[in-house]
Amino acid sequence: MMVRNNMADRKDAPLSLGSVLVLGLGKSGRATVEYCLELLGNRVTTLAVAAGERSAASEEFAAAACARGALVAFGDDAVNELAARCEGHFDLCIPSPGIPPFSPLYQAAVKLADEIVAEVEFAWRESTPESRWVAVTGTNGKTTACALVAHLLSSAGLAASAVGNIGDTCIEAVADGCTEVYVAEVSSYQLASTRRFAPDVSVLLNITPDHLHWHETFEAYRDAKFKVLENLSTHPHAVAVLDATNDVVCAEVRRLHALDPVERGFAYVPMGTKAGITGDMRTACGSDNAAFLSDEGMLTVVVGGEEHALLSANELLIKGEHNVSNALAAATAALALGVSADDVAQGLRTFAPLEHRIEPCGDVKGVFCYNDSKATNVDATLKALAAFPETRPIVLLGGDDKGTDLAPLVAATRQHARAAVCFGEAAERFAAAFEVPSACQSQSSIPEASSLTSCSTSEDFTLLRAEHLEDAFDAALSLAEPGDVVLLSPACASFDEFSSFEERGRVFKELVRNRSAHGE
Repeated sequence: MMVRNNMADRKDAPLSLGSVLVLGLGKSGRATVEYCLELLGNRVTTLAVAAGERSAASEEFAAAACARGALVAFGDDAVNELAARCEGHFDLCIPSPGIPPFSPLYQAAVKLADEIVAEVEFAWRESTPESRWVAVTGTNGKTTACALVAHLLSSAGLAASAVGNIGDTCIEAVADGCTEVYVAEVSSYQLASTRRFAPDVSVLLNITPDHLHWHETFEAYRDAKFKVLENLSTHPHAVAVLDATNDVVCAEVRRLHALDPVERGFAYVPMGTKAGITGDMRTACGSDNAAFLSDEGMLTVVVGGEEHALLSANELLIKGEHNVSNALAAATAALALGVSADDVAQGLRTFAPLEHRIEPCGDVKGVFCYNDSKATNVDATLKALAAFPETRPIVLLGGDDKGTDLAPLVAATRQHARAAVCFGEAAERFAAAFEVPSACQSQSSIPEASSLTSCSTSEDFTLLRAEHLEDAFDAALSLAEPGDVVLLSPACASFDEFSSFEERGRVFKELVRNRSAHGE
């Protein structure tokens, strides 16, 4: 292993990166290759790329990289093939987040690379010493929270960029050199391959089962998320923001609270308590810091010995209790970085909903439509259903089934919605979870539609099945009256009918525009 002599103008980067191996040519893989190509012959002695499966795009990129001096190989044995051309080992490996640790490529890299680090950590190491980092992770809400933090910081005059899974990759932003504060949305995939990554502020939102096909167990998924806290004690004045309303995260809050402050080595701010977002952890367990929704409905953050009553939750443009949590998380992060309470409050007032996240997208004859296509798991849809306390929406559920437990979804849908339309590949299993009979019990109020394969009605709840999203939307409109809400919040991935949740959401918005324009 090479002796590490670090650069003075980088956070934690060696003078020589040596022989570098990049796994995969996804978005972050391509960005990493581009960055290392600029260093080839200087800090990078050899750049090897295990490109994964062949595609027209990957072959085109690989050819261009080879022309600039990189070594590229495709297939499951690519790492061994490249090692034979690189003196049998690599000094550093940077895997793309889509490559799981148990895959042949990753396992080969474990045997042949001195160090494996995620692109987010590589970028953090390569950033300037004075730059600051906020890392945001969690099962749901991280994109909104990340965008909110960047908005608050930018509104206060800082050169902040949302990076990682939102915006540019981390290494692209570092290479650009125009950012003071990197607000990184980091996934469990990326965190699993971090070693020394130490943000100034770590935001850990809810943790519920997801991505188990990649991590194999929930415990591995949870532990990957917790790695966002692992090195905070090495960073002076680091702060962790933790969603204490989530059982898994609350257990970590309790563990941190039990530690001696010197042993812990960083400050933490719990949001809410197990009782909910209105809980004040100072009262619940004697925490020094807290973030919560006060009895008067004010977003309140206590950090560093100061209490800040920021603004009323009613002033937020983003809907739902989960977005109150996102706003509290972002506000706490901004306050921890020195932004004034007045600037934080003003920034919160002006933050608009992100695309595909309970996004208002117009109305059809007085029926208000919301696009929550980003809700690709049950927990996200539960939050969306609770975001409309003033009405009972008609919700569109379905898509590419993740096979998760549907009991909580069924209970919440019956409680909060007046109707649901199940569609897509998941429709049959979702309908079965609602115990839908094979034929409609009553169709007296529902126009005929060949795509409706079954339905169930009761005094206060109706369930329909449809083949595609468009059919589901039309079925929902047939049930709706002026003032009602139609909510696309599928609780599923999109890959049965669409290439991504973004495409699904944009198709939904186009359907709303078309039906509105034609007065249907």
